[in-house]
Amino acid sequence: MGRRDTFDVMKHLLIVLLIPMAATAQFHPDPSLLRTIDTNLRLADTQYRYLAAHTPGDVFPRTFDPKTGAWTTSGPGWWTSGFAPATMLRLYSANHDTALYREALRRMRLLENEQYDRSTHDLGFMMFCPFGEAYRMTGSTAYADILMNSARSLGTRFSPITGCIRSWDFAPWRYPVIIDNMMNLELLCWASHHSGDTSFLHIAVTHASTTMRQHYRPDYSCYHVVEYDTATGAVIDRKTAQGYSDSSSWARGQAWGLYGYTMMYRWTHDRRYLSQAIHIADFILAHIPADRVPYWDYNDPRIPDTYRDASAAAVMASALIELAGYAPPLPGRKYIKAAETALRTLSSPAYRAPAGTNGGYLLMHSVGNLPVKAEIDVPLTYADYYFVEAMLRYRALKRGI
Repeated sequence: MGRRDTFDVMKHLLIVLLIPMAATAQFHPDPSLLRTIDTNLRLADTQYRYLAAHTPGDVFPRTFDPKTGAWTTSGPGWWTSGFAPATMLRLYSANHDTALYREALRRMRLLENEQYDRSTHDLGFMMFCPFGEAYRMTGSTAYADILMNSARSLGTRFSPITGCIRSWDFAPWRYPVIIDNMMNLELLCWASHHSGDTSFLHIAVTHASTTMRQHYRPDYSCYHVVEYDTATGAVIDRKTAQGYSDSSSWARGQAWGLYGYTMMYRWTHDRRYLSQAIHIADFILAHIPADRVPYWDYNDPRIPDTYRDASAAAVMASALIELAGYAPPLPGRKYIKAAETALRTLSSPAYRAPAGTNGGYLLMHSVGNLPVKAEIDVPLTYADYYFVEAMLRYRALKRGI
């Protein structure tokens, strides 16, 4: 896509940060699921008050070990640092709990310096999730400035030779690009819309289009990592870091791709991205259990005697609700039904934690990085974030905004 094409796409950018709900007004939400969601959101408020009270105020919640009762936290530079305050802001929107609002803003102040961090590809997660939500709520120019600086920092990791934003800087990787990077492109799309500077959008669409060509197999499953030659831009290898094998379908990676291409269609109206999202959705729904919570990797030979990943289900459900509004009516209804099933399953005692347990997290049974034995069958901060987002998107259907 050239600069003129990028400029034309700019004319179609949408300004809604959460979801353009008019697109999904054709769907009628299930009243019983809406009641469950209201219960979940009240419980989430209680849980996040507990989480805030039991984790130090100068760190960021990451996970909790139900066996030992120990919390794992991080500094502001860790990729999940923005999720807890962003979830608190979303819960404030739902429940008007000013204590959570104040706690979110307090922890976000510790994040502000990350706007200048050029060592990470995850500034979309870290900065756009909390500060994008805060800007949507307040319109504050201070938040907009932080987001613009974050987008500039992220843009420095783009290579016109590879056509991608570099993911990791550590050995033995040379120029690795992970499917997770699709999630960070929204920061760049927002920056183009906000500033009128099309260079941000150019990076986003170039990365998305390159990833569509190089990460995806003919069946629309994706590799986790594609490694590029920095001199020629040629693909050196396709591998995994967090999945079962190089040729397998790591569950959260499939969900990142679904969400990322749905989001890119929202911002650009480029039908290539809509087609890609539809194909990815159909692959996912053909390969996950009927309760719509995937195993951590679709190709783990131990299935069904292996781990489920609630975080992948939450990301998928949120994306499917949005995708349903863009897809033709028949597949759109299928996507809404799948999202409803996932939300019901995640709301069941099998996945939703009772009040005062689970370290204050809402969802149990996620998998972070099984190959290195990290964060296995535990709550994860991003599982809660996307679960809350999915519930708010579903609840908004009844308003037909």
